[in-house]
Amino acid sequence: MTWRTTDADDLVAEIRHQTAVHNRNNLTRTKAYLDFYREHPELEWAFLAHMVSRNSGWNMTDLHGEWLPRLMSRQAIQSSFAFLERCNWLIFHDAYPQLLLYKVMKQEAADLTPLLPKLGVSRFMVPIWRGFLRNGNARRLARALIVNEQQYIEQRVVRHSDYRSEVLQSFPFLAQDVLSLNKVLLPYREHADDERPRLTGVCVKHFASLEARINVGKTLYHLLFADGKRLRAFTAWATRVPHTGSRADYWPHLFTPVRQSPAEQEYRERLQGGELLPGRPKLYSPPLAKVWPDTVQPAADGVDWYRDEKWLRYLEEDELVPTIDEADYLRGINLIEAGLRVVSLLP
Repeated sequence: MTWRTTDADDLVAEIRHQTAVHNRNNLTRTKAYLDFYREHPELEWAFLAHMVSRNSGWNMTDLHGEWLPRLMSRQAIQSSFAFLERCNWLIFHDAYPQLLLYKVMKQEAADLTPLLPKLGVSRFMVPIWRGFLRNGNARRLARALIVNEQQYIEQRVVRHSDYRSEVLQSFPFLAQDVLSLNKVLLPYREHADDERPRLTGVCVKHFASLEARINVGKTLYHLLFADGKRLRAFTAWATRVPHTGSRADYWPHLFTPVRQSPAEQEYRERLQGGELLPGRPKLYSPPLAKVWPDTVQPAADGVDWYRDEKWLRYLEEDELVPTIDEADYLRGINLIEAGLRVVSLLP
């Protein structure tokens, strides 16, 4: 099918409009990724993006949850949200137009990859999409999108002087490794009648390292898609449980979207291993819509990151990072409580 220039311009404008509609906040982005994956399951990266975006939402609401307001200043909380929201917004801004263009290409059985640059997409992705149209290699496409999206936020956020000084080099961010606040979790029920979801995932260490973030993305992709039975468990959980931003989405036995104790009250430990101590309230983890309003993001610049062919090797190699399970996660949140106890003893 031959597209006239006016048709192409109209299509680009409509894709940009639809992207803006769904890029309103973390909730709308996360839902859009899942809706797209359910319609086009051959685009496996969309489900990876959905699960990672859920974690971004949980990290955003943690900033107004049970623990972090006791450890961070209001300014640090606001700066951290701005950082998380900018990353989440930028990745969607770049990736979702690619997904929508693929939808049109699939419907029309046409190669419209020449329109990718008009959508602000790096030239790195053009031959990747052309190859996917020919061979349907979902793994190679997912690897490429992982590399592309991490490159996309590298200059615009990670290396941005304001974010580096206010967030990445701040004590709360550097303390994440110690307080175990840096985990990406993938909930699933191993058996349909399990009382609560199991967890797997990774610890995100050295966030400022582009290569480390790429390897984290590849590891999460491997966890989601290496085993068909577990993939069905992941998708069943994600489909059944709407994303609210509250950690009660996956573990309501520990977390609650409704505060059960005054925020100003001195914190008393709640947990014994993976259970609440008798008579102690659940941990407050609010819905995102309750604590963070929609923001207006500045436009993304049009600079293309692709300068060096060395990044092509990331399409062939997997350097997977260690994975975690619910036992690791529980050790982490128990460590947070221990950290709060130490902070309470400081003068």
